[in-house]
Amino acid sequence: MKIGKKHVIGENLLYVLVWTTILLVPVLNSQMLSELHVNFDNVLTVWRQVLPYLIIFLINNCIIAPRYFLRKHYWSFIVANIALTIVVFTLVDFYQQAQLAQGGLIHYTNHEVYWNVLFALFMNGTNCGIKLLYKSIDDEQQLLLLKEENLRAEMVSLKYQINPHFFMNTLNNIHALIDIDTEGAKSAVIDLSKMMRYVLYDSERETISLAADMQFLRNYIELMRIRYTENVEITIDHPKELPEKITIPPLLLIVFVENAFKHGVSYNHPSYIHISLFYADGKLTALFSNSRPPQNEVRKMAGIGLENARKRLDLIYGVDGYTLDIRQEKDSYTVQLVIPTLNA
Repeated sequence: MKIGKKHVIGENLLYVLVWTTILLVPVLNSQMLSELHVNFDNVLTVWRQVLPYLIIFLINNCIIAPRYFLRKHYWSFIVANIALTIVVFTLVDFYQQAQLAQGGLIHYTNHEVYWNVLFALFMNGTNCGIKLLYKSIDDEQQLLLLKEENLRAEMVSLKYQINPHFFMNTLNNIHALIDIDTEGAKSAVIDLSKMMRYVLYDSERETISLAADMQFLRNYIELMRIRYTENVEITIDHPKELPEKITIPPLLLIVFVENAFKHGVSYNHPSYIHISLFYADGKLTALFSNSRPPQNEVRKMAGIGLENARKRLDLIYGVDGYTLDIRQEKDSYTVQLVIPTLNA
């Protein structure tokens, strides 16, 4: 059910409750006066006096307020309400006079016309106030929904900006492997297909199990090992058994792993990449450390990947909902990320 429809139903239920209470007042009043039987003549008299106001309310609520008040045609709204009230009570007065002429005695109102107009305007003003209240709630809910949709679209955009760079690296690795080890290249293609399945399907979810995401990282690292010699030390340390119920946003950690490979590996000097993950007290701590090549090989460490990762973290957890500590020293670069985990 849409938000606007929910508020319309809630508003109409409120009106039904109010008017039901008004119509029950004379009945309840008879009981409170300890009468043995409800005096239906008195009840009908009160209902006749309420009936014109009910008619005015219904016309205002269904026609005049939506057409004039909610469209900010306030003078037209006031004029229409005054005209409506005068017409209704003029017709009531004619009908009452006709009944009196026939010897009947039916009271629809005991007030002067100007009092009836004031009462009706007050009633319809209250009606419009309630409409404004529900409309403001509806507008606020629609704004929040729009913000959520925009944030979701932005997160999807940020997430998939990672993929082209990732696949480019991986395909380059397999291409380099074809001439060296055909069977190894075939195995790498199978691994790549598994990773693509993760990216195309599993990453569509808002969260993924930490165990599945770690398997994705291990596959990526194994493919990256292909292009590097033994001079590059690559280690990954994490708990052997990760509960399936522990979940994190998909394709979040890969950004930092990619960044470590991109900026921490040298073909001419010994280098290293160390990745450690710890889980405790509902929080995941991920530590990414890598060497820095000599000055002539250094490239800018913070690229679009890290910028997108920070934006995505802000959108998911809020500015203060996570910790991202980046330390850049002469011969090392360290990223420490602490994020809360969810239980699936």
